[in-house]
Amino acid sequence: MPVEGEKPNLLIGNLSGLIFVVLGFLLTASGYRAASTGYIAAGIVLIAIGSALMVRKIVRRNQSNRP
Repeated sequence: MPVEGEKPNLLIGNLSGLIFVVLGFLLTASGYRAASTGYIAAGIVLIAIGSALMVRKIVRRNQSNRP
């Protein structure tokens, strides 16, 4: 149940961030195995995007709880 003022799509944002991180790790690992710089770079970008999404949601949630 959402807290007052909290958007109900908070789970979707965190879930999408987690999916980006997992896909990024998989893409980076396959790029490392195939010795493909493009796959490794794309995987690192996906990891960074997923991490940024999760951090943004956590920071936004913690700022709204301050008095």
